[in-house]
Amino acid sequence: MFARALGVVLAGLALVATGCSAEREWGGGAAPAGGAAKIGLITKTDTNPYFVGLRTEAEAAASAKNAEILSLAGQFDGDNDGQVRAIENFIQQGVSTILITPNSSSGVTDALARAEQAGILVIALDTPTEPAEAAEATFATDNFEAGRLQGAYAKAALGGQAPKVLMVDGTAGVSVSTLRHAGFLAGMGLADGAPEIRGTTNANGDQNLAQQGAENLLARSNDINTVYTMNEPTARGVHAALQPRGLADQVVMASIDGGCEGVAAVRSGQIRATIMQFPAKMAQLGVDAAVEHARTGTKPGGFQDTGSVVITDQPMPGIPSQSVAWGEQHCWGDR
Repeated sequence: MFARALGVVLAGLALVATGCSAEREWGGGAAPAGGAAKIGLITKTDTNPYFVGLRTEAEAAASAKNAEILSLAGQFDGDNDGQVRAIENFIQQGVSTILITPNSSSGVTDALARAEQAGILVIALDTPTEPAEAAEATFATDNFEAGRLQGAYAKAALGGQAPKVLMVDGTAGVSVSTLRHAGFLAGMGLADGAPEIRGTTNANGDQNLAQQGAENLLARSNDINTVYTMNEPTARGVHAALQPRGLADQVVMASIDGGCEGVAAVRSGQIRATIMQFPAKMAQLGVDAAVEHARTGTKPGGFQDTGSVVITDQPMPGIPSQSVAWGEQHCWGDR
């Protein structure tokens, strides 16, 4: 539900009811200091539960601060053109801040530059832009560290066995996928191209594509003991591919997200662990910064890591973690 601002109050000047819009008064679309925040939120998709949860939290945070928020999304993971159209839409609508989870870190930078030229504050959530300066600030998970925790947990859970790994990645060229992949390998102590990696496939973070990709890899070889999954929908798809082959209980599979469905999958044993992210914190920080910018003109800056926590009931020595019960209290999405 979108929160609707009741009005815009400018310092010492009230807008008269002449049909003249606030956007025209601002003359570039962005609210000056002393105005009410009008926020445009752009997520990667509106189907992935993670981004649905982030949007829900952002809308709730905006409502609590009497800020207006409008939400748009790409049609699929990697839909840069859709996100560019959303940016152009928000420039025309005269938002004061754009919050964006960019599909491609570099694919939307030209459009974001046009937004900044129009006086709009740009903040990245979940995924940094490339270059980082394309957004004024970023509130996100350190995705390399999340992947490293995932890999370190899997290595410890193998208990000294030589790893035989399938890697089910996200979307080629997307920084979140690249960073998690690299972090996982660092945690495992492996390098790309190592013989321990028995196969890789991209699944775009999609459960069905992950199942198909894993089935194709397993058709070549099922001599594996570890599976890397880029996110929890990917893990669900891989589990569906492993189960009929009798491999689901034999491999170490962890994931990344920390949604309530993912935590439930840890409890049921479908995955050994998940690395919890905190999209509500990203959303809250983004909305807070947008409201403060509209009120005072203050701009946030730099990268703020919103944290990642291993959730498991099978803790491993040297790997800090929290229990599934703790995860159930802090997870996001449908419970």
